[in-house]
Amino acid sequence: MRRASDRTRQGLTGLLAASVALVGCASLSGFQTAEPSGPGDPVRPAAPAEYDVLVAQQFEIQGDMPEALAAYERAAAKDEDSAFLHRKIAEILARQNRLDTALYHATRAFELDPRDRPTRSFLGQLYRFRGDAAGAELALRDDSGEPFDEDAGFLLYQIYLEGDRLADAAEIAQWLIERDPTSLRGRLALANVYQRMDRPADAERALREALEYHPGNLRIYNTLARWFRERSDRQSEIATYREVLEIHARHHGTLVALAEAHMADDDLEGAVAVLEEVEEHYPHDTRSIVRLAFLNYEAGDYESASRRFERALEDDPDEHEISFFLGIVRRRLGEYDAALELLEQIPPNHRQYAEARTQIAAILERRGDFSGALVEIERAAAVEPSRELELYRATLRAKSGDVVGAVDELERMLDEQPDDDELLYSIGVIYGEAKRTEEAIAYMQRALEENPDNASALNYIGYTWAEKGVNLDEAERMIVRALDLRPDDGFIVDSLGWVYYMRARPLVDSGRQEQARYYIERALRELERADELTGGDPVVSEHLGDTYLLMDQKRRALDMFEEAVRLEPRIREQPELLDKLENLRLELE
Repeated sequence: MRRASDRTRQGLTGLLAASVALVGCASLSGFQTAEPSGPGDPVRPAAPAEYDVLVAQQFEIQGDMPEALAAYERAAAKDEDSAFLHRKIAEILARQNRLDTALYHATRAFELDPRDRPTRSFLGQLYRFRGDAAGAELALRDDSGEPFDEDAGFLLYQIYLEGDRLADAAEIAQWLIERDPTSLRGRLALANVYQRMDRPADAERALREALEYHPGNLRIYNTLARWFRERSDRQSEIATYREVLEIHARHHGTLVALAEAHMADDDLEGAVAVLEEVEEHYPHDTRSIVRLAFLNYEAGDYESASRRFERALEDDPDEHEISFFLGIVRRRLGEYDAALELLEQIPPNHRQYAEARTQIAAILERRGDFSGALVEIERAAAVEPSRELELYRATLRAKSGDVVGAVDELERMLDEQPDDDELLYSIGVIYGEAKRTEEAIAYMQRALEENPDNASALNYIGYTWAEKGVNLDEAERMIVRALDLRPDDGFIVDSLGWVYYMRARPLVDSGRQEQARYYIERALRELERADELTGGDPVVSEHLGDTYLLMDQKRRALDMFEEAVRLEPRIREQPELLDKLENLRLELE
C-alpha cells in the first residue's frame, strides 16, 4: 500500500520531463492526445496516474478547483492506494466546504500513510472544524499520548481553548514550553489560557517571562496592553506603551495607541502631547493630524485646529470630510467667506451634505440673508428630512417676513401633537422675532404647562423679562431652574448674568454703589463664564461691555464692544451696539 503512494510521487519527475518535451511551452490544460475525448481535453484514460496529477496541479495554478479535483479523482481511480492523492482530494473538498467527503479522503490518506505529518495535521484540522476533539486527538497524538510535534500540540491547544477545556489547554501550553523554553507561541498560549481563566496576574507573569526570552517583542507588549485595556486599566496600558517607547523610540503604532489610551482616559492634554509627537516625526500621518485637529477644536483652540485641518487637506485635497470640518472651524473663527467656500464643496452624495447646507444656512441667517438660508435648509431637508429642519425652516420663513405662514406651518404640526412643548416653544420664538412679545410669552408658558422642565422656555421668559427690567425675581428663579437642567449652557449663563446686571443698573443710577457692587460682581462672574462656554458670542461680549461700562471701566468696555463687532453681531438682537461703540470711541479720544 505504501509503495503505491510512493509510485505516484516518484513517477512525476520523469513524466514531467517527457510532457514538456511533448508539448513544449503549451499549457497542460491544452494537452492533445492520440485519442482525445474532445478538443483540448486533458483527459487521457490510458495515461498513468502521474499524468492526471500534473494536469490537476496545472488547474490548481490556474485557480480552477473543480477541474483540479476531477483530475485528482481520475488519478486516484488509477492508483487507489495513494495517500498523497487522497489528501489532495480532501484538501480541495475542504476548500469547497464539503467536509464530510473531505474527512473520508483524509481518513483514508491517514490509514494508508499514518506517519505522514501533513496528513495528520490536516485531518486534525478537519476534526476541529467538525468540533470533534476526540477525533482530533487520535490524529494529533502519537502512541505515547503526546502530540507528535509542536504544530500538532498547538492545534490541540486551539481545539481545547475553543471547547473551553482550559485545564487541558494549559497543560498543552506547558508542554510546548517544556519542549522549547524559548517558544513564543507556547508562552503566549499559556498567557492566553490564564487570561481566559480570569487569572490576570498569572497571565501578565507569563507574558513578562516571554519578554525575558524575546525582549522588546511588540506582539507581547501589544497583547499585554490589550488586556489592560479590556480590564479598563488605562494607567497600566499607558505605562506599557511608555515601556515600549523606551525600547522602540518613536514607534508609530505605539504612539498612536498611546494617544488613544490618553483619550479613553479623558486625558486630552496627554493625547495632544503624544499626537504632536506623531505629527513631528510622521508628518504624512493624516489621520493623526486630523485627530489632533479635533482635539484642538474641542479645547477651543480653533487657530490650531484650522491650521491642522488645512495641512491634512493639502495632503488629501479630495477628502470632503476634512473640508467640512475645516469649514466648521472657519465659521467658529468668524471667517465666514472661507467657511462658505469650504462647505459649498461638499457634494450631494456625501454623508455630511445636509449638515453642510445647514451650516451654510446658519451663516446666511447670521448675515441677514434669510431667504438664502431658507433655500439651503430646503436643500438639506430634501436629502435628509428631519423634525429639526422643519422647525428651522419655519423660523427662517418668519425671519423672511412670512410670520403667518411660519406659524400656520407649525400650528398644523401642533394639531397632530397638541402636547408637544417643543412646537409651542418654536411658535413662541417666531412671535418673539416678530416683536410680538405677549404672544411669545403666552406660547412659552403653554410649553411649560406641557413640560415644566423645558429649559429653553424657562430661559426665554426669564431673559425677556430681564431685558425689559420687569419681574426680575421670577426671571432669576426661572433662569436658575433652566441652569439646573442645563448647567453648561453658555447662553443660559449669559441670561443669569444679565439679570444681575439689570438688578445693578438702577442701584448705580440712584447712587447706591455699595448695594450695586454685589450684583455687578455676580453679573461679571456669570458673563465671563458664559463667554468661556460659548467660545465667543457677540451678545455675550456686548453684555460684558455694558457691565464694564456700568463699573466705569470704559476702556475695557470699548474692548468688549469691539470684540462683539468682530464676532459679527446679530443686528436684530443688538440694534444699539454700533452706536454704543461709536459714542464710547468719541468719548475716549
